[in-house]
Amino acid sequence: MGAACVLTAALTLLPLSHSDSEDLAHAARHITAAVPAKAGGCVNPEASLPPSHADGPAIRRIKERKRLIVGVDQNSYRWGYRDPASPGGSIEGFDIDLAHAIAANILGDPDAITFRAIPTNLRVQSLANGSVDLVVRTMTINCERLQQVAFSTAYFQAGQQVLVPRDSHITGYDNSLAGARVCTAEGSTAYDKLLVNSYGAHFKDAHDDTPLDEDRVTVPNQLDCLVRLQLGEVDAVVTDNALAAGQAAQDPAVELRGDPFTTEYYGVAARLGNDDLVRRVNEVLVGYRAGGSNSPWMKSYRKWLEDGLPGITGPPEPTYRSDQS
Repeated sequence: MGAACVLTAALTLLPLSHSDSEDLAHAARHITAAVPAKAGGCVNPEASLPPSHADGPAIRRIKERKRLIVGVDQNSYRWGYRDPASPGGSIEGFDIDLAHAIAANILGDPDAITFRAIPTNLRVQSLANGSVDLVVRTMTINCERLQQVAFSTAYFQAGQQVLVPRDSHITGYDNSLAGARVCTAEGSTAYDKLLVNSYGAHFKDAHDDTPLDEDRVTVPNQLDCLVRLQLGEVDAVVTDNALAAGQAAQDPAVELRGDPFTTEYYGVAARLGNDDLVRRVNEVLVGYRAGGSNSPWMKSYRKWLEDGLPGITGPPEPTYRSDQS
């Protein structure tokens, strides 16, 4: 199988020199009466705060610093990855385009941004300790995470699926996984799904509570699973089909099997309490979605994702909380 990039397991500073908001009436039409995500009361986790251009404490800190700091991936092909053919090996991809649009809105300059590469299992911690202002890293919105971070409205719909070598007997997320070694990223929704129903797969290391460099099927970064699969150390990977499609594009010896067995939405994550920043990101997303086939969202999709995920006609519609808490 093809070689894969080696992932960073630590937080890495990545300064880059890479090279509008729409009328909010459209957004108002999608306001929902969703209950805020509190313990025992999470009804619609995709519902976020209504958009606003108003500055608050979080926005002012970013403006004083004159840089937006964003946690991203640097190893997910087509989403956030280092392009060795680009000047300086800059980070590019669908998530990266969105991060630049947010910087342009807040600071007036899409390049007034510092990227920090963070592994899957440190996304929440990086927000909590203030290492980053936002995480734009294929992060699924769900009720559990809403206790830890604040999310924007959904900017992409994905689903969990199974990635295997082409000569594998595994047919998907089903009984064919019995006895198989299945890799997931620690802290991922794939891992949580297997906790509920593994179909007899071996997906949890006996030493999951020991340092991550000893793990074999639960790993800090999602792409580490592709490396394990290529080395024959695992039999399958369970992950978002959006990410797996990029991995299959990197390595033609692997493929997706079965149908997606969940519906998940990616959101931009902020630290809990940074409501002004969440509202500003939602304002950016209003304009990012607007314009139909000529929207910034569709242009980015066609550039990065259409080859591996054909047939998508637009982003998910936003929903907003009716409360102002």
